[in-house]
Amino acid sequence: MQRTTINRRSVLAAGAGAALSMPFIRPSWAQAQTVRALMWEAYVLPDVVSKFEQDNNVKFVATFFDGNSEAYNKLRVGGAKEFDLVQADGFWPQLYFREELIRSVDYAHVPSATSYLPEFKPENFKVLTDAASGAKIGYPFCWGAYGITYDAAAVEPEKTDTIACMFDPALSGRLSTSARFEENIALAALLVTDRLGSRDKPRPDGKPFNPYVLTDEELGEIQKLLVEQKALLLTRYQDNPTLFQLLQSGAVVAATEFAQVFRQLLTAKDGNPKEDFRHALKMKEGGLGWVDTWLVTSGVEDGPRLELCNRFIDRMISAEVMKRIGETAGCSTTIDLRSISSEEDRKLYLMDRSSEIADLFMFDQPSSPEKWERVWSNVQAA
Repeated sequence: MQRTTINRRSVLAAGAGAALSMPFIRPSWAQAQTVRALMWEAYVLPDVVSKFEQDNNVKFVATFFDGNSEAYNKLRVGGAKEFDLVQADGFWPQLYFREELIRSVDYAHVPSATSYLPEFKPENFKVLTDAASGAKIGYPFCWGAYGITYDAAAVEPEKTDTIACMFDPALSGRLSTSARFEENIALAALLVTDRLGSRDKPRPDGKPFNPYVLTDEELGEIQKLLVEQKALLLTRYQDNPTLFQLLQSGAVVAATEFAQVFRQLLTAKDGNPKEDFRHALKMKEGGLGWVDTWLVTSGVEDGPRLELCNRFIDRMISAEVMKRIGETAGCSTTIDLRSISSEEDRKLYLMDRSSEIADLFMFDQPSSPEKWERVWSNVQAA
């Protein structure tokens, strides 16, 4: 089965547009003193990078990837020696650390880390803590969820308290989801496992419930549910501009997405003032969340190179840079920017809703990609 190429970061990168021309990127052999990063393109601010280069007399070399799987494969084939920094989201850093692709970090050496929102402070955000050693393994950067954006003038807010909203026959022909099969299956898994009451039963991996680790029975029910949903959807959108048009025109009244379109709808100058767009992050069955992080590879030893990596991360998570990152990439940030943000921005970037991340299930690698792809293939063929 051919995978769909749409992904969250490509959507973010498209929103950044021409600002992401990269004249400062050079081959790694062109400069002896470099900081080399494997990262998502949407998070590059050329003027910030240039200033870092000037201040530290180094060259910043960026290599971009589309998804966690691609970055993981690059690191496995010698990348820990080829890169100093890497980005990842959800539980992927835990996998990197177990396989010794990244090293532990010390927040005391990154002063900007003191400005994290409460949910992302090291004592609270355990996703970046190694369970065995207690070591911190990375720095939270941006966060979000795969929630429901809806027009409250057409859909009662109470309906979006449950994922069943996206499977409601009463909204037939006015619903839309993305073409991303992982999030469609994982979100349906939350509804199916809640209905089956199977979350508290012994799990396939012996660990607490994770919507990316499912039994064959659960996958079978998920397939049935997604086939039923298919008849209710107006379309599965391929990109954010398409979803924006569908929601703004009223053709679609509820859709699952990463809140980028939600922000575009709130700031659209030609929007219909009667529309009341809202975004549900977490439903009663749960929700899917992601936290992008900065990680230091295991190829970086204590000394000057580690100090350079710490300086770069410190610059990237500073309040002034993070504010621009949020505006450019269209996402929420882990640094507390409320004191330097307007009330409109606080609402737009969910700054007062960061506590909801604690109850979201983090993006993860499906435990059986082959089974998931088979489910999605069957749904598409139905």
